[in-house]
Amino acid sequence: MIQNAWNLQGKTALITGSTKGIGRAVAEEMALLGAEVLIVSRNPEEVATFVKELRERGKKADGMGADIATTAGRNELLTWISQRDKLDILVNNVGTNIRKKMVDYSETEYNFIMQTNLHSNFALSKALYPFLKKSGQAALVNVLSVAGLTHIRTGAPYGMTKAALLQLTRNLAVEWASDAIRVNAVAPWYTLTPLVEKLFENRSYLEEILQKTPAGRIADPAEVARVVAFLSMPASSYITGQCVVVDGGFSINSF
Repeated sequence: MIQNAWNLQGKTALITGSTKGIGRAVAEEMALLGAEVLIVSRNPEEVATFVKELRERGKKADGMGADIATTAGRNELLTWISQRDKLDILVNNVGTNIRKKMVDYSETEYNFIMQTNLHSNFALSKALYPFLKKSGQAALVNVLSVAGLTHIRTGAPYGMTKAALLQLTRNLAVEWASDAIRVNAVAPWYTLTPLVEKLFENRSYLEEILQKTPAGRIADPAEVARVVAFLSMPASSYITGQCVVVDGGFSINSF
């Protein structure tokens, strides 16, 4: 039983935004642990390339291009998933940010962040609920950010969406417990992904980040992915409604 608890053999996992950054690392980790991974991203070419790479390594993988921030994209994904009987794992990883002071956001920018980070994840979780329920032992993991737990200077709408996803995590953990669906979250700090690489060109800002992070370094995407994988395993079967902060200690002091 112990051995079986620490892998994802026989599981099917859908990871959104999974051709880059944390989402890609999650897909690679889950594939390594024996899951069939379903890759979803806005760019069909990137999806096809990543799926091919995984299959060449002997992993089980499939994928499709869809922008789940849109209703049309979610409907396309739902039609594709409907060919399957069930889904064991859903990782809501899609997210974006526009770093500004609150007074500088346009309504269009605000709506874009809300639609991408919050509404799309809410709507997709709702749409895929029947498939997770059929699993009989499903796991949903929302990818948050320490920005939803503490102030990080800019990006108020981004922080708002991540805080809201934390509350959604808690609510669904209770609502869906009787359906054997566990719902948890991870909240990373700065991680080496395409979304933040340009920020680190500002050496003074990078130095401040490192000084404020007790671990003294930036996270690798794999370090976040391993926590997501753990929360999806039978090994974490009694954990639900929780948020695991993966931040090298930053949120203890923040800025």
